Amino acid sequence: MMKRYMAICCLLMLFSFLTEAQDRGRVRDFGIEPGILEPGKWNAITDVDGVSVGHKTLIGGDSVRTGVTVIRPHSGNLFQEKVPAAVSVGNGFGKALGFTQVRELGNLETPVALTNTLSVFTAADALVDHTLSQPGNESVRSVNPVAGETNDGWLNDIRGRHVEKQHVLEALSNATEGSVEEGNVGAGTGTLCLGFKGGIGTSSRKVSAAHGGYTVGVLVQTNFGGILSIQGAPVGEELKKHYLAHKSSHQVDGSCMIVIACDAPLSARNLERLAKRSFLALGRVGSFMSNGSGDYAIAFSTHPECRIPYHSDQPVKYTPELGNDYMSPLFLAVVEATEEAIYNSLFMAEDMIGLKEREIKALPIESTLEIMSRYGLSKINN
Repeated sequence: MMKRYMAICCLLMLFSFLTEAQDRGRVRDFGIEPGILEPGKWNAITDVDGVSVGHKTLIGGDSVRTGVTVIRPHSGNLFQEKVPAAVSVGNGFGKALGFTQVRELGNLETPVALTNTLSVFTAADALVDHTLSQPGNESVRSVNPVAGETNDGWLNDIRGRHVEKQHVLEALSNATEGSVEEGNVGAGTGTLCLGFKGGIGTSSRKVSAAHGGYTVGVLVQTNFGGILSIQGAPVGEELKKHYLAHKSSHQVDGSCMIVIACDAPLSARNLERLAKRSFLALGRVGSFMSNGSGDYAIAFSTHPECRIPYHSDQPVKYTPELGNDYMSPLFLAVVEATEEAIYNSLFMAEDMIGLKEREIKALPIESTLEIMSRYGLSKINN
């Protein structure tokens, strides 16, 4: 009888564990559908053809909670076949390497690497190694590596600088198209967001054929503060977990890196306009870009006719360019995709204990859904 009782207890414990493990999910798994546009197949930045994402997650002992995430615009030699690109700065408290040359020349010649604040230089160095090692680049003497960061030092032993060049190169070699891991992975391993565990999130939007049929994909590394709002529901206030809340240890400073891919034929000028609109999503979710939050967006186009060859015999380059009057659907797409990517980073993240036994809880999904239901958001299915 006792053995049977113990077996039943074990089964109940296993069921409870499995139930808890399945509680996390992307926002659409819980009926939350931000915006009016449809996402792509993967609802990820990789819905933009040719774009791939790779992670390297570093979790060790009681204090290493960090990693690297890389985004590759295409699988070829990016230095030889550059893509048009632009950056926009919401608040410049950050270490965004390579951004000035992107602004000056309007192109991207390495993958984009995201990591922690004190490892951004290592990531950039690894991107240089990667570029110089590629066949066809034997005579290259100048490389503009693009690397961004957020500070994960609350959970991670950031002074230990545990990210090494080999980790960045592993993330590059692991980069794949298709579904993208989210939450506590790669550069999002040790991040915090709006009072809860942050991380990596991604989403995409397609515009109708009448508007060009283009896709906009976004990937975010969330590590910023504020007062969480989900589709207008004051979740942070209701949970009493937000900046300036009574007895709250909420960290308002942090940063957010936003990487945007689009397959429309866009010039660097219109890519900058696209990047700039992504910050509207930060306001939607409750950020106010605090003093110590480095908020950056970098956007690039993968349109094949817009690629910029390293060497060309033609002094004048003719490329298609989407007109200003046709940009508005893409502006809507980038705001919606950025908003949902941030939500995904929160919903997919899990509780974490790190440096000095500090603990950050993940967003409580059940309570969040109950709050949203109470505020009459009919798309929520409890």
